[in-house]
Amino acid sequence: MSVGMTYEATLQYLYSQLPQFQLTGQSAYKPGLDNILSLDGFYGSPHRHFPCIHVAGTNGKGSVSHLLASVLQQAGYRVGLFTSPHLKDFRERIRVNGQMIAQEAVIRFVEAYRTHFEAEQPDFQPSFFELTTEMAFCWFAEQKVDVAVIEVGLGGRLDSTNIITPVVSAITSISFDHVALLGDTLEKIAAEKAGIIKVGVPVAVARNPENVCEVLAGKARETGSAYHYAPNEVDLAASDVLSLPLEKRPAGEWGQIFQVKYHGKPWLSDLYCALGGWYVRENAQLVLAVLRLLTSRFPQIDETAIRHGFERVGETGLRGRWEVLQTRPLCICDTGHNEAGIRQVTAQLARTPHQRLHVVFGVVNDKDVTAMLGLLPKDALYYFTKASVPRALPEEVLAEKAAAFGLRGQCYATVAEARQAALAAAADDDLIYIGGSNFIVAEL
Repeated sequence: MSVGMTYEATLQYLYSQLPQFQLTGQSAYKPGLDNILSLDGFYGSPHRHFPCIHVAGTNGKGSVSHLLASVLQQAGYRVGLFTSPHLKDFRERIRVNGQMIAQEAVIRFVEAYRTHFEAEQPDFQPSFFELTTEMAFCWFAEQKVDVAVIEVGLGGRLDSTNIITPVVSAITSISFDHVALLGDTLEKIAAEKAGIIKVGVPVAVARNPENVCEVLAGKARETGSAYHYAPNEVDLAASDVLSLPLEKRPAGEWGQIFQVKYHGKPWLSDLYCALGGWYVRENAQLVLAVLRLLTSRFPQIDETAIRHGFERVGETGLRGRWEVLQTRPLCICDTGHNEAGIRQVTAQLARTPHQRLHVVFGVVNDKDVTAMLGLLPKDALYYFTKASVPRALPEEVLAEKAAAFGLRGQCYATVAEARQAALAAAADDDLIYIGGSNFIVAEL
């Protein structure tokens, strides 16, 4: 049976026929590996055709995944990169050397799925993420990648990416998020993230609270996996590019300079990273620890590849992480969307020179909104808004909740209207921050 779909019809099918967590939230989450194993079997287990690096955690997964992919790409390898969610184009999720999956490949994959499963197993109902995960594996195998960086969608233990056996596992910072699905304590959440640790596969871990590290280290002992705590191996001192004298600044106007030691010995001096968010510092520490573990398997990773990878990370398609949209007034967007992410963003906002702060803010309704609002500065002018997705919290409700924290401003029905209002009100030396949700940044 030939389905004969266009690309637009294929996307419509993916979005409308399959439960998509990005839009509907908890109802779309299908924990367990049965569905992905059925899909993987039908498509011939493509994930077995290339080595993988598996990245889990609460915050920083995207930055870590993109930095790793960038360095490997600059080292001369053909690199697959699977991340989520996408901001504007579905194909952002699946890339090879920075290039998005071909439209024709998306159509071909979905047609094969529909032809077989709708006819042979009509009761089989994978989630959007399960089907997208298998699509990535198929594309990477078809493209004959040398290595793939695979970002966990949600959790780890029961995430559909967890059918892979990577060469290295990486776990970023862990904090409260998706508590209804992953657990209401950090230890429970950490146990779910630790589910990606495989027998005998080394795991590198970013800076985390002691109770989280105990859970992760315990899982590593249980599986006989070498446990590498990045802060104990990589020492990283950072400076904002703008804080340096003009003669010492690299070509990039924004970003950071790292001074790096490995086990106490100088390793990389004046390492320029194009990403400007302070939270990238802990992520970079983890990335560098992972790279040390990869060099025996991928010997082309050298200092030049690392330097070019950190400088050219934008070539992998990373967007929305402390991204400068314009400079007068300075306008920055960031995808931080939980308590830990907002805490890091507000700390950096406070240290960024400006006269008055304008905040364009919107959230989704399944996050701990009060925790985020409690961290936002009270002396800013707010522009409450919502993204055009079902999970978005109405701007009037957000404004009412914000008022309880002394946050005042106006409501705007769309992100575009809120941004335009902020730009109209801001002076050249003011600062505009736009964030609270991936969806808010996507609509920019």
